Amino acid sequence: MPWWSFTKTALAAAALKLVADGKLALDEPIAGRPYTLRHLLQHRAGLPDYGALSAYREAVRRGDAPWDEGELLARVGADRLLFAPGQGWLYSNIGYLLVRRMIEHQAGEKIGGALRHLLFDPLGLLSTHVAATVDDLARTAWGNGRRYDPGWVYHGLVVGTPGDAARFLDRLLSGAVLPRALLDAMTTSHPLGGALPGRPWQTTGYGLGLMIGCTEAGLALGHSGAGPGSVAAVYHFPGRKAASTIAVFGKGEAEGPAEAEVVRLARLA
Repeated sequence: MPWWSFTKTALAAAALKLVADGKLALDEPIAGRPYTLRHLLQHRAGLPDYGALSAYREAVRRGDAPWDEGELLARVGADRLLFAPGQGWLYSNIGYLLVRRMIEHQAGEKIGGALRHLLFDPLGLLSTHVAATVDDLARTAWGNGRRYDPGWVYHGLVVGTPGDAARFLDRLLSGAVLPRALLDAMTTSHPLGGALPGRPWQTTGYGLGLMIGCTEAGLALGHSGAGPGSVAAVYHFPGRKAASTIAVFGKGEAEGPAEAEVVRLARLA
């Protein structure tokens, strides 16, 4: 299954692993920019997003080849911050593209190999890899009838089984990847608001690569995501009598139904 934006949780974990190893800094300005890695991971850097660009959506719809990064950054105006770092919140795939590049630079390899060596191999997750071609997505559960090019997901697109998605999040949040201080930083939520129409959230917030909020099943930490043809929702519920981690993948592109199914299953646990 394509993990879509649940990939951001893996990117955040890999970046924080490099912080733990002394190769990245969480709270120092990046290469002369006014924002930090923490700002990028929490969508608080002030960077715009490319998902709102009509030209982006039309190019994807037509089946165009992905733009190179220079064209992408120019089209989105990545040099113009929408607010001062730390003074607002805006979901930004551009921010996670920059995180990807930081990981690749410090790991000395492309993101697929970096995620495998930093996270997936140590955790024994054998199914996971980063999709690189149209055919990589064609081999997933529901195929790739639209011939979607995963290069349009500029931060990278992890593909793996639902079981490995749940195992990854469960082991990450149980402390198997990061030291306690960095795990605490990852799971500290910046509050965003209350309920969302058509979705099971009672409160919403964002940690470092984690969507965090309250549901009818209690506190949930994880990430949702959607792309052409399928949707993902992977969440950990620590406050239940038996803590549970649940991954739901399905057809369609609306995150609400998948999230609602995760909450339903958590209430049964």
